[in-house]
Parts: sequence; C-alpha cells; structure tokens
Amino acid sequence: MISSRVRLFRLTGALTLMLTSAVATPPALALSDIKDITPPTADSRTETPQSPPGDDPEMLEDSIPVIPDPDPLIKRDEPDAVDSTEPTAPPAEVIYDIEKAPEPVRRMRQLIIDAAATGDISKLKPLMNPGPDQTVVPLQEPEQDPIEALKSISGDSEGVEILAILLDILSTGFVQMDKGTADEAYVWPYFAGKSIGLLTPQEKVELLRIVTAGDVAEMQEYGNYNFFRVGITPDGRWKFLTVGD
Repeated sequence: MISSRVRLFRLTGALTLMLTSAVATPPALALSDIKDITPPTADSRTETPQSPPGDDPEMLEDSIPVIPDPDPLIKRDEPDAVDSTEPTAPPAEVIYDIEKAPEPVRRMRQLIIDAAATGDISKLKPLMNPGPDQTVVPLQEPEQDPIEALKSISGDSEGVEILAILLDILSTGFVQMDKGTADEAYVWPYFAGKSIGLLTPQEKVELLRIVTAGDVAEMQEYGNYNFFRVGITPDGRWKFLTVGD
C-alpha cells in the first residue's frame, strides 16, 4: 500500500511534467497558418509586387518612377537607307538624218543596202570584214561561213528573207550606242536603244513595219526590242547583225 507521502510526490511530479510540456511545446498550427520560409528565388525577386487591396493599379503605375536605359558609350549615326532602285539611263537619241552619222558609217550602210537589194545574199560577204574582226551573225559555228549561217536562220533556203529584213531595219532611224567606248556603234533600228514601253503611237507603227503584232506583244512583256539589229562602228566596220535583246 502506497503511503500518502509517496502518492503526493507522484502527483506533484506528474503535475510538474504536464506544466513543463505545456510550456515547451507550442500549439500545433493549421497548414494555412504556416508561413513560407523558403528563400526567394531569382524569378520571385523580379516579380511585380501585388497591389494592396483597394488601390487603383493605374494610379500606382503612374506613380512609379521610370528609369531610362543608359545611352551607349559610343554613339553612331544611323546608316542611310539604301535605295534599291537603280537609276535608269536616259533613252538614246533617235536620229533620222543619216548625214549626222560619220562618213564611214554612211558608206557602209549604203553598201549593205545595195547588196541586199540584189537578192543575192552572197553579195554581203565582202562587207563582213573576214578575219578576227569579222561581222558577228546569229548562231554561227566557229568554222562556219557567215553567209551559210544566215541562210540557216532564214525562212527560205536562199536567205532572201534576211535581205528583206536588212532593207527594212536600215530604213528606220538609228541610235549611237556605247558612245566613247570600245563597243561604240551606230545601231539600226533605233528600237534597240529605247524601251518598248516608251514608244509613241507613230513609233509603234514603224515597229510594226518590221515585226508582227504578236512580236510586239512579246517585246512589251519583256520591255526590250529583240528582233534583228545592225551595228556599224564609227570607222565604218560592219560590227554585227544580231537578233535578241
């Protein structure tokens, strides 16, 4: 049987233990009451703080001072805008008066006309300056005779069509091309030095004396004259009879 003294000591010790536990152990908190003590990350530090309830966000935004970006240490002028539009060369002067061409040019032109009028294409060969500076003709093979090359592109086997074309184009006005250069030449017809889109109604009539309306429509699509042309150098050499633009 436990004495009253021993029972008193036990009750006192139990009471003391209960009081100690009550003081040392804090009351349990609900999950919603636990504050987040996680260290702030770099992203969380840059987030915009929430506006207190009741404050107008627009007013707060206006009240926050804006710090301008610093100017660069080295200031450079803005580059000028690049104009992608290339300047167009003015059209060559159209010349109708053959007397304005040098005498050697006039002489060669007349010799070509006289040879073409005979109906014999071989009469052109002496005018073609055989040798390194021979007259350039379309589609000529390296060892091919220029007259045979012209016959091969003619609508007839004798090359008479080529002669008719020569007479037609040499009856038009002409232009001086590549003036002051090694490629300088007096060129017939003048359409070779003028944009098809800039032709006057009268000039279109002259063009249709050489080519068909279908040819003109194709030229207008590409913007350039692409039929036969004759070039004579200032010193009177028949430089080329070519076709194309």
